Amino acid sequence: MASPDINLNRLAVFVALVRAGSFTAAAERLGTTKAMVSQHIAKLEDELGVTLLVRSTRRMSLTDAGERFHEDCARVLADAEAAVTRLGECRDSPTGTLRVAAAGDHGPAIVAPVLAEYAALHPQVSVELVVSDEIVDVIAERFDLSIRIGWLRDSSLRAAKLSSFRQCLVASPAYLARRGKPSVPDELAAHDWISLSVLSSPTRWTFADEAGTEHTVRTRPVASANSTLATHAFVVAGLGMSVLPDYVVHADIATGRLASLLDGYRLPDGGVYAVYPGKQTSVKVRAFIDLLKERMAR
Repeated sequence: MASPDINLNRLAVFVALVRAGSFTAAAERLGTTKAMVSQHIAKLEDELGVTLLVRSTRRMSLTDAGERFHEDCARVLADAEAAVTRLGECRDSPTGTLRVAAAGDHGPAIVAPVLAEYAALHPQVSVELVVSDEIVDVIAERFDLSIRIGWLRDSSLRAAKLSSFRQCLVASPAYLARRGKPSVPDELAAHDWISLSVLSSPTRWTFADEAGTEHTVRTRPVASANSTLATHAFVVAGLGMSVLPDYVVHADIATGRLASLLDGYRLPDGGVYAVYPGKQTSVKVRAFIDLLKERMAR
């Protein structure tokens, strides 16, 4: 037997009537008329095919079926009210799971420490970091956001810029002792290059001099890697030179492990972005973006 098609608003009217004790009192509580309350109850009984109330000129009483139905309805409405309350809490404070995607060069070093701080600030949120140098499908793989480095492709996703970084041309002292140090961008074509294959144009680079004049050069790879950290390892080992983000090579340059090259020229700065789906940012995502932006600004 198919379940009856019930107007759920009438359940609320029924519960209000039982609690109020009379049609007149229920109408006052609901802000409607006594006739409208009576009409809702009559239609509810008709939809159910069961008599819920016995009415007389002076009083009303519940039938056995009405008593059992009232208990169930009261529980359903209480659950609905609790669900609305929980939804409001989700809207007003971070809750649930925050699932973040990031690349191998900055995920462990930059994103993970901020995620740890975020989890301490919001213990009602569990955090998950997925590290991959491939661009993830945020929607299909159910990520709350992805931290992306470089230049964004056209997308329907929303993006918030967190920071910028410099691109640094670097090589190891051992490599420079063996192959010499370039003085202008054109000389890079004759050098051994380590190519980062995930870039849209891993062998073509455009430098700008102090006057703003651009110098484009095509490099000759002797090796390639699909991650920034693997490219960095090749460069440190002296296999060739490459362009790497400043946050990856800053300590190496400071200690002399790597040398910065062509300091009179500059490559375009890259961006660090939080990319996320949806027209409205959830409070848990917004709180993490704000914290990450603050920490990266330091």
